[in-house]
Amino acid sequence: MDSLKLGFDNYSIRALGWKAPRLLDYAAALKVDTILLSDLDVYESHGEPHLRELKARAEDLGIEIQVGMLSICPGSKLFSNRYGTAEEQLKLTIRIARALGSGVARCVLGHVDDRRGGGGIEARMAQTVQVLKRVRCLALDSGVKIAVENHAGDMRARELLALIDDAGRDFVGATMDCGNATWALEDPLRNLELLGPFALTTGIRDSAFWPTAEGATLQWTAMGEGQVDWKRYFARFARLCPNTPVQLETISGRPIPITYLADEFWDAYPNVSGREFVGFLRFARGGLPRRPFKGAKGTAGRIAEQRFQRNELEKSIRYCKRTLGLGRRK
Repeated sequence: MDSLKLGFDNYSIRALGWKAPRLLDYAAALKVDTILLSDLDVYESHGEPHLRELKARAEDLGIEIQVGMLSICPGSKLFSNRYGTAEEQLKLTIRIARALGSGVARCVLGHVDDRRGGGGIEARMAQTVQVLKRVRCLALDSGVKIAVENHAGDMRARELLALIDDAGRDFVGATMDCGNATWALEDPLRNLELLGPFALTTGIRDSAFWPTAEGATLQWTAMGEGQVDWKRYFARFARLCPNTPVQLETISGRPIPITYLADEFWDAYPNVSGREFVGFLRFARGGLPRRPFKGAKGTAGRIAEQRFQRNELEKSIRYCKRTLGLGRRK
């Protein structure tokens, strides 16, 4: 069996502000197989001539491109109309995906705060499904499947599966993000079991938890430095979605309070069962506090952040290659 394809999401090194051509060169230098260009700002142009040049460059370098954007939910607090309506932006992303030879157009609903708005996450899911259905014909005609992510604590795995079913499995699948799963009270292995069969792309990073007076703190880490059992995870990954790339999305040094001992916390998660929560606690227990990343202000701070992000990604790639045997390019 071939090794799983290994790559990264350009968000991992967001502080560098690199555009797609330089990111492709960097991916080639790291000897990865794929890259997820996960936002619409990463291109110097959305015009066809530039996209053709990018595709040719990626082919010359042997890098598989996947394409993405952020929120397609008009009612989400994360949504921006900078590139038009949700439908217009998703159509643009599909067009870019087709031009670059990506069979995937990744997008998200929103953010954990969308669970607390009027109508809860169900209302935001319904809005997202409406947008998806309006682009179905274009997606099918373009040979592009839309990969909706469990993003920033917005949807748990079962909720994302329900959204995929409501929209249509013939053109919608999942972007499976194991780090965001922990934000939404899920064990990454349980999230994998549910989303793996539908995963078209991924967002992979390690997670660390430690107890606090309000519940716990989550902080993502470089691969191999958190609490996920990666050998077990990828053994199962290889069975559930062997053709789906492992796209590293390192977002280290950012503590996230998970205040599950506060009554109001559960307003956002009314349907989480006791069994599900206990499964999450089993995963989360035993962690030790981690130091957050705090850069200085000004140019020195910006440079430090850029170095930190590169280091977190590059040591994660080394761990994946050397310890886990991921990646097809040596």
